[in-house]
Amino acid sequence: MTLLLIAALFLPLFPLSIVFNGALAQLRKPVAQCVLLLVWPQLGVALLTLASHAVPPYVVPWALLTAGFYALRLLTVRDMGQWAGVLATSALALTWALAAGGADRAELHAFAFWFSLPAALVALLAHPLARRFGAAYAGLQGGLIGSQPRLSGALTLTVLAAVATPPFPGFFALLNLLQKLDLSGAVGVLAIWLVWGWAATKLLQGFIFGAERAVASGDIGRISSLAYTGVLGVFVIAGLYLTGGGL
Repeated sequence: MTLLLIAALFLPLFPLSIVFNGALAQLRKPVAQCVLLLVWPQLGVALLTLASHAVPPYVVPWALLTAGFYALRLLTVRDMGQWAGVLATSALALTWALAAGGADRAELHAFAFWFSLPAALVALLAHPLARRFGAAYAGLQGGLIGSQPRLSGALTLTVLAAVATPPFPGFFALLNLLQKLDLSGAVGVLAIWLVWGWAATKLLQGFIFGAERAVASGDIGRISSLAYTGVLGVFVIAGLYLTGGGL
């Protein structure tokens, strides 16, 4: 049970999730936040699979409540780096429900990666926004689609990947999770998924759409834009291959 409790720090369950979000808040560099979002949950999966005890049944509703709480919290977050962390907390909590459903080690590692990579990329995109506008806050600078189409496109695709929109791997990972849950658990996950989509819409409205304002600098470079597109393209192909096209 000790390993399971420690794993709850890395695959965040409330209130232990405060540690993860506190650590993320202390990191001011988007690259550091990106690394933490990628590495932290993988450590949790490793601990979870090393534990001698199976995941107790009461952990599933605990995980769903954690995921639901942070999904609702996501609706009020405007800072992009914090938004990425809150979304990751909500999504990674669902790993416990997958583990309780009998998923193997590879499946758990993949599930954590499908949700942590897009969240890490969202956190990384906070850097060009903060450099241009002083802070990566939704609503601070609207109408980016007209003045910075490459940055807008990268942000839109990354956010859609983060909230498990098809054809990104998170979509198929959630479909797999739904098959392992009972009716009440599946309804809970669907509700959480819906709130993620709502939060993504609000975030994109705050950055991409709205009245265009004067900008201090130009769009991101073509190389950066191609790099993001390439990473997301490989992400989609790998997800389709490893999940068998979504069951």
